[in-house]
Amino acid sequence: MDAFSLDNPHHLLASIWFAIIGLFLIFYVILDGFDLGMGILSLAAPNEQYRGAMMSSIGSIWDANETWLVIVGGTLFGAFPLVYGTVLHGLYIPITLMLLGFIMRGVSFEFYALSSRKKLWGIAFGLGSLLAVIAQGFALGGLLNGIKIENGLFTGDVFDWFSPFSLMVVLGVIAGYSVMGANYMILKFTGELQKHAYARSKIFSGWMLFFAGIVTIWTPLQYPSILERWFTLPNFFAFALLPLAALFCFYMLFRALARCEERAPFIWSLLIFMFSFIGLAASLFPYIVPGAITIDQAAAPTNTLVFMLLGIGMLIPVMIAYNIYQYSVFSGKINPDAPSHHD
Repeated sequence: MDAFSLDNPHHLLASIWFAIIGLFLIFYVILDGFDLGMGILSLAAPNEQYRGAMMSSIGSIWDANETWLVIVGGTLFGAFPLVYGTVLHGLYIPITLMLLGFIMRGVSFEFYALSSRKKLWGIAFGLGSLLAVIAQGFALGGLLNGIKIENGLFTGDVFDWFSPFSLMVVLGVIAGYSVMGANYMILKFTGELQKHAYARSKIFSGWMLFFAGIVTIWTPLQYPSILERWFTLPNFFAFALLPLAALFCFYMLFRALARCEERAPFIWSLLIFMFSFIGLAASLFPYIVPGAITIDQAAAPTNTLVFMLLGIGMLIPVMIAYNIYQYSVFSGKINPDAPSHHD
């Protein structure tokens, strides 16, 4: 069925909302990915002063970044309510662990600033970040591995999300977020901490490429429909562009790191995530739950989709403008060796 057919307005609106929610997910992964990655990297900070500088660098932006996850949850509930009645039953444990990680992270961040036991709360902040990332990886891996659904009801096991495939996804997500965190550190810091970030980015970029390759090969092998879509002419030429673009970005990322460039590594890592996510969405469409539920089956009534589209159309420009203003205000470099952490 044509995703943009005017003969079926419900399908057209469902397709639009599929694209919108995908865009929101990209915003979330890009914006919250680097500060979660920095939280993971803070566990291996050279000293407590550097850990404090790392936490200080995201102090004014990390909570706003997570707003996009709230938007994803709200719009998913409104546009595709059937997903809540099926997928969340199978992913309760990783989603709960993710929320616990966020809580642990937020509490630790606030206590770190005022506590005399900064190392304790700094480590708790890093562990909370790691827990949230692991949970997100298992949620994504569990979804891609398949949610058992019959007659619109979840019929699987509570631990179906845990599998060798989802473990590969978890390791890939940890590596990917760590790359984004390290590249943001390159962009934000000077001196020894920036050199530390270059070294970490090179290591985790290699691991991200390795696990991304495994997941990219493994995913279509689980779903014959995706495998057929990828390797059927002329689809093959269109789908081949996305992994090729991602590989080119990996090459440019390694090249930028070797040249010790500051802005380029962060930009190339963002493009890697963007091309990877677009490729995943294009592979799954029109399914919103792989192999089980299509967007038409999961979508809310047409009137609801139209009403939400009008509301979100007014909200999103405001959020984007706020994010742009926020990052422009706090765009300066940080000297981690200075007592105040700022030049």
